Amino acid sequence: MKISGIICEYNPFHNGHLYHIEQTRKNGATHIVAVMSGNFVQRGDVAVINKFERAKAAVRCGADLVIELPVAYCLSAAETYAKGAMYILKGLGCVDELSFGSECGDLSLLTAAVKASYACAKRPELEDLMKLGNSYPKALQILIRQNYGDEIGMLFSYPNNTLAIEYLKAMVAVKLKIQPFTVKREAPHDSMTAAGRIASASLIRQLMESQTDDYDELVPEDSADAISACAAAGMVARFENLERVLLYRLRTATAEEIAALPDVGHGLEHKILSARNETSLESMLLAIKSKRYPMARLRRILLDLLIGIQPSDTENPPPYGRILALSERGRDILSAAKQAGTTLPFATSLAKLSELGGECRKCAELEARATSIYGLAQRNISPADADYKQMIGMVK
Repeated sequence: MKISGIICEYNPFHNGHLYHIEQTRKNGATHIVAVMSGNFVQRGDVAVINKFERAKAAVRCGADLVIELPVAYCLSAAETYAKGAMYILKGLGCVDELSFGSECGDLSLLTAAVKASYACAKRPELEDLMKLGNSYPKALQILIRQNYGDEIGMLFSYPNNTLAIEYLKAMVAVKLKIQPFTVKREAPHDSMTAAGRIASASLIRQLMESQTDDYDELVPEDSADAISACAAAGMVARFENLERVLLYRLRTATAEEIAALPDVGHGLEHKILSARNETSLESMLLAIKSKRYPMARLRRILLDLLIGIQPSDTENPPPYGRILALSERGRDILSAAKQAGTTLPFATSLAKLSELGGECRKCAELEARATSIYGLAQRNISPADADYKQMIGMVK
């Protein structure tokens, strides 16, 4: 038995994800556990279809167990996002390997980039570059290129490489001793051109927006069925559908409230607050955006404000693992975790996890609130407290 872990969003699940799972199986994995973002994703957006449908599609397409990454980690910078997922894999106590995609497909280069990142993060020049208006990731990349050359520095220009580097760093940070394995990405992240039958999730979401079936050949049949069912039920979600509630939340926030949010610093709260008179979501974001504050970070901040996420929500490791979908092999993974002495409670019911009290209750309440807000992003608004009532069964 070889259990491989995958950190993912599957927004939506497409042929590139299927290829990744197939390559992970070819590398010897008999069982695959996916730690997946829930209804909100790391780019500061709503997931195009809800977490339960994405999780079921993932299991039907080759994953065995899908565990939710709590929303506070999903709406965090890459470092915190990676650590949150790694803590859940560590909590299982039985995972042998971490499998991840990357644009370079070269583990030795990624490992060299990790060492360069550690070294340059300590250099005083980093702060000087940020004072020139560069974001932290951009300033770090500039410093790495200056000190380690273009081959290492350019790795940080590609989002999957960057995430891969953060995964490797997070493995060290949480002391998770498992074997890393990388699969070369076939289609560039956010590319608007398909490579045969493989395309980026960004292109597929754009095709979904056009309300055509042009994406059908780019996703496995089970994923296409999930998308079609959600579309027919008015359950496809769009960030823009939250425009009025986001504008309302910003107009009723104080500078102190915004300053206390994750990722806010250096007086950014004043720039955000100055956009409260904007009359559209797009104009509000454009009024705040700068070289130092990219769009994804600003969207995460606004969603943090709306949902009520605080820095303290990611200070400690996730307190539990909420199961979104599983197969018979997924049960094998849970049995192996139990035998290994798992350090986290795992369950399908958010209500039962909440009953554990303490940090579990706090995390569950935040998740339920996020899901209630997510329901407002769908064409047909879903009921509040749906997360507590969701029944999860075996996927066949």
